[in-house]
Amino acid sequence: MEGYRSDTYGESFADVYDDWYATITDPDETAELVASTVGPAGRVLELAVGTGRLALPMAARGLRVAGVDTSPAMLERLRRRDVGGAVDVTLGDMVDDLPPGPFDLALVAYNSLFNLESAARQQACFAAVAGVLAPGGRFVVEAFVPDDREGPVVAVRSMTASDVVLSISEHDPATQRASGQFVHFVDGDRVRLRPWSIRYAAPDELDAMAAAAGFDLVARWEDFGRREYGPDSSQHVSVYALRR
Repeated sequence: MEGYRSDTYGESFADVYDDWYATITDPDETAELVASTVGPAGRVLELAVGTGRLALPMAARGLRVAGVDTSPAMLERLRRRDVGGAVDVTLGDMVDDLPPGPFDLALVAYNSLFNLESAARQQACFAAVAGVLAPGGRFVVEAFVPDDREGPVVAVRSMTASDVVLSISEHDPATQRASGQFVHFVDGDRVRLRPWSIRYAAPDELDAMAAAAGFDLVARWEDFGRREYGPDSSQHVSVYALRR
């Protein structure tokens, strides 16, 4: 998408993110899975930490949490909520700007890995995470399972008496790319464009990236509640363990 940058998504969605995606990636289930994996006082790194919707519940369980995000607007909202400074935040890229470890676990939730818009950058992310994990550390990836739908698609995302959100998207299975705009009409006289753009990958491609970076797949569920993953699952939570 012309004009789209690494921080475009965060800057465009920060003001509505917690409301629009409140039912995505359950914070309590996420915190429980992470805490049970790393144990008390484990060190956790969240990539694309955003507003802290997941990071703060993890920190509330006694985990030492760091987060990285390219969006100043997202991190500003995190800081407003995190008055005690429980989450150590870094403004930067999830490949080139990871804080120094070692971490016991790294997490990238809700398709955020796909915001890296090439296979090479996604592969580089696996390698970068491997570089900041402790021996045997875990990398937890949440993502959707691609299907064969093609675009363009125009649909109503939501509608109330005071605002309407239209979703306009296009999808090219040949390049594994999708992009779109949420067109947000407010009070009939204001319009806000909220663009997004991703390069997606199927679970087996992510497994290959992980293996190349020194990880082994040790678990895969449908969600953070550890519901069984199967052929009809539309999303997955995959846990990779660092070999060294």
